[in-house]
Amino acid sequence: MLNPADTAHLIVFGRYPRVGVTKTRLIPALGPAGAAALQKRLAEKTVATARQASMRIGARLVFCHDGGSEQLLCQWLGGGPIRYLAQAAGGLGRRMHLAMLSAFDAGARRVVLVGTDAPGLTTEIVEEAFNALHEKDLVFGPSIDGGYWLVGMAKPENIFGGIVWSRPDVLEKSLALARKKGMTLHLLAPLNDLDTPDDLARERGSMHVPTPYLSVIIPTLDEARQLPRTLAAAASPDVEVIVSDGGSTDHTVQIASSLGARIVSGRRGRAGQQNRGAAAARGEVLLFLHADTRLPRNYVDHVFDIMMDRRTRLGAFRFATDLHYPSMRWIAFFTNLRAGWLKLPYGDQGLFLRQRDFAAVGGFPEVPIAEDLYLVRRMARHGRIAIAPAAAVTSGRRWRRLGPMRTTLINTILAVGILAGVAPERLAPLYRLPAQKANP
Repeated sequence: MLNPADTAHLIVFGRYPRVGVTKTRLIPALGPAGAAALQKRLAEKTVATARQASMRIGARLVFCHDGGSEQLLCQWLGGGPIRYLAQAAGGLGRRMHLAMLSAFDAGARRVVLVGTDAPGLTTEIVEEAFNALHEKDLVFGPSIDGGYWLVGMAKPENIFGGIVWSRPDVLEKSLALARKKGMTLHLLAPLNDLDTPDDLARERGSMHVPTPYLSVIIPTLDEARQLPRTLAAAASPDVEVIVSDGGSTDHTVQIASSLGARIVSGRRGRAGQQNRGAAAARGEVLLFLHADTRLPRNYVDHVFDIMMDRRTRLGAFRFATDLHYPSMRWIAFFTNLRAGWLKLPYGDQGLFLRQRDFAAVGGFPEVPIAEDLYLVRRMARHGRIAIAPAAAVTSGRRWRRLGPMRTTLINTILAVGILAGVAPERLAPLYRLPAQKANP
């Protein structure tokens, strides 16, 4: 039984996930965003375990982080009984030592520091570590690769100096330093530390690692001219592209297949086509993209950063077209103002959301038009709508065909009608108005 009067500090020692920065040794296996997403899930699991353990033990819980800010960490992991503390500068050993030293300076008598790379960590293991510190000076959680995923102390000592952290003798070196200082030791059972593709292979049977990170779903109908540029902009090692075709009679399907996209075929209708694409998707996040819209550079990074906020239910990019008329610049300005102010982005801005959230609301409603607005409104009831700082560039062909002002007026009438509850079947003929002859 733990003594509640004994001040204990539990430190989770981790990093704020960034694409291409975290879990870099796993990038060849998972892609940059996939590796960062795995880091995110491991940290979330560790923090959840630490929350439970700290409540049972009566310990103060601290997330000692590298990267990010307190605001970003609260958006990701939440507030409550957890304190956020930035790691000190310097090497890993120095940062760990100073994190533990700060806990002792704050009055702790037992300090346990745990990393975020051991998926097998449980509350019972954490409790065993704290219990051991009643009798021992030092506790280690050994990893199979020769390092350790947990270290605990009953008195402040520096046993981290002069260690090369990438080598398989990390634990051995730390134990040697501890013996020189006369510290008594308790060893926990070894766990697998998830750092390399080999580690990942050992854990695949016990944890789900979705790959790829992102599924880009493109509904098509006779889009052979637009599709090559759209697919080129979407290409990424973190992405699978799914073209959901509605019966094209040109070379759309052949072009998509030759450029590496997976093909899903079915009845015409953008809502249904996107739902079929989503059903075939394997990604953790879905991005619905019009066939005439090009994604910005590094768009996966923007998606990842926005979805780091646990409150966000749907994101989109800023709006831009490939037309450079003065009137189109004003239209783009007011479109982005509307999307940001009303949190009502359109489908030509590229809508993205977690696959589980998409499934929870039943996907796109099977309506003849404006399925994007219906989905956005559904998601807004459950959380935040966020707009990325980069723009997706959509073809100006409809504005060129109908005229900028006429197209904008039609879009506005449709949006107002939908928000007012007008049946989409009544609004559909307006969307399909023929082009003005004066605007070929």
